[in-house]
Amino acid sequence: MAIRITDACINCGACEPECPNSAIYEGAIDWRWQDKTKLSGKTIFPDGTEVDASAYNEAIADDIYYIVSGKCTECKGFHEEPQCKAVCPVDCCVDDPDHRESEEVLFSRQRFLHHV
Repeated sequence: MAIRITDACINCGACEPECPNSAIYEGAIDWRWQDKTKLSGKTIFPDGTEVDASAYNEAIADDIYYIVSGKCTECKGFHEEPQCKAVCPVDCCVDDPDHRESEEVLFSRQRFLHHV
């Protein structure tokens, strides 16, 4: 499953630089698929969805940091545990019950995002 940031976030920003996929963004900041990944230009996802990886997408939250679930791999392939959870001083990085995924899916996403 992906991780989400709750409204208990104090906007300290400790989580953002720790994410190996750049799945974490400051509130009100638009995001891109290509940020900190190997994706670029026209990209076709394994499910057939086509996107422009360099295009900006609207921010998911305005007032707190947020996680783009489609970029979150729970740090699989990089670290033993999700780094956002490890560094959050207020424990607001929690499992997202709306985005439950198997380890296989998370590792597959990591390989897709980074072409490994």
